[in-house]
Amino acid sequence: MQKVNLTVIIPFKNEEQNLVKLNKQLLSVLSKMSLTAEIIYVDDGSTDKSNDVIKREILARKDQNTNFILITLRKNFGQTAAISAGVENASGELISFLDADLQNDPADIPRFLEKIKQGYDAVFGWRKERKDASLRSFLSQIANRIINIVFSYPYHDVGCSARIVKKEFVEGLELFGELHRIMPVLIYLKGAKVGEIVVKHKGRSAGKSKYGFERIVKTIIDIITVKFLSSYGTRPAYVFGTFGLGSIFIGGIALLGSAYKKIFLGVFVHRDPLFLIAIFFAFVGIQFILMGLLAELQVRTYFGSQNKSIYEIKNKEEY
Repeated sequence: MQKVNLTVIIPFKNEEQNLVKLNKQLLSVLSKMSLTAEIIYVDDGSTDKSNDVIKREILARKDQNTNFILITLRKNFGQTAAISAGVENASGELISFLDADLQNDPADIPRFLEKIKQGYDAVFGWRKERKDASLRSFLSQIANRIINIVFSYPYHDVGCSARIVKKEFVEGLELFGELHRIMPVLIYLKGAKVGEIVVKHKGRSAGKSKYGFERIVKTIIDIITVKFLSSYGTRPAYVFGTFGLGSIFIGGIALLGSAYKKIFLGVFVHRDPLFLIAIFFAFVGIQFILMGLLAELQVRTYFGSQNKSIYEIKNKEEY
């Protein structure tokens, strides 16, 4: 079997008006390149004729240098699950991601490949001139700024779907929930050498956008989750212990205040709410510390039972 150089993964749901045009543009780009490619379409529970449309298009335009895979999920599992299905079935050394809404231009793929040849493990797109609605662009800028601060992430556009990554940096990613939205951060945190290029961005001409305000809430939750797991995933006792010791410290201060009032002001403990506050914070602190110890036991049991290491080796040389 011929080695596949590039896999293009395209998840879709209800994009019957865009898929044929996208496939034609993609084949036109790939046919001009000296590589063997495969295109993986993942139908994430479409309720229109998207599946039939792309199936006919594939059969009509199958090229000898391009293999096609059409994956149909049993129901709508979400874009993260669709991307995971594509990655797990990909054969290419490099993996390219595109949305099916035609807002990203397949003609940018050669530019991604040129950049990755400069020694990068991943190259992300930057929609410098976005064609989305003003509110959506504004909210995206805020999200990008938050991610830049929280993760010390130096790139401009986490939400841009157009990217190319070496397979080794995506096949081991544990994608759950809606983590596809911050996949570039996960790749960056994995230690990939990342490049960035400005890509073309077009307004949606057909079909319905899947963007909604609930995405903002989910993105915030994802940021909190990834920050916790990346910083404390192998040492949860640190975060719980910090809160616990902080709570005990506050309780201690409150207890000193209660003692001062008793000794110098004659306020009895059972009439002093400050004493109850001290007891409350002390118990909360002890609970946090115990939770941290239990979490630590669970983490160590997990890594031990799964034979998983807490590190990844980039290269090993023996002389």
